[in-house]
Amino acid sequence: MTTVNVYLTFNGNCEEAFNFYQSVFGGEFVNFSRFGEMPSEETGQLPDEEKNRIMHVSLPISAETALMGSDTGGEWASSFLPGNNFSVSISVDSTSEADRLFSGLSQDGHVTMPLATTFWGSYFGMFIDKFGISWMMSCD
Repeated sequence: MTTVNVYLTFNGNCEEAFNFYQSVFGGEFVNFSRFGEMPSEETGQLPDEEKNRIMHVSLPISAETALMGSDTGGEWASSFLPGNNFSVSISVDSTSEADRLFSGLSQDGHVTMPLATTFWGSYFGMFIDKFGISWMMSCD
């Protein structure tokens, strides 16, 4: 089953924002991980001040939807713009479907992270479509 969710990006206040959202929506976080918890080969020379930032958080809103987010940092932080800090996140059941949708939606756009298997086990990629909308694609 394909699901579509909103993915919010913050510049250091993701934890504060998601604690607020949780106080309004209720529920429990499904994922809550920090950049400092990443494998060392992934973090490289991550500055200490970025290690406590949120790498990924997911708060289920209903059986079908979740509010997801992370902090930005490093080279990504320079392009952070409040009000334009979200992506459409698509989760699919197969890598072939991920490839199909990624290829179709990213046509004439800009791939920012090609689809590949990540250290957290997802087949994952990101792009900005030809209309300027940011997308994330994943298959767990």
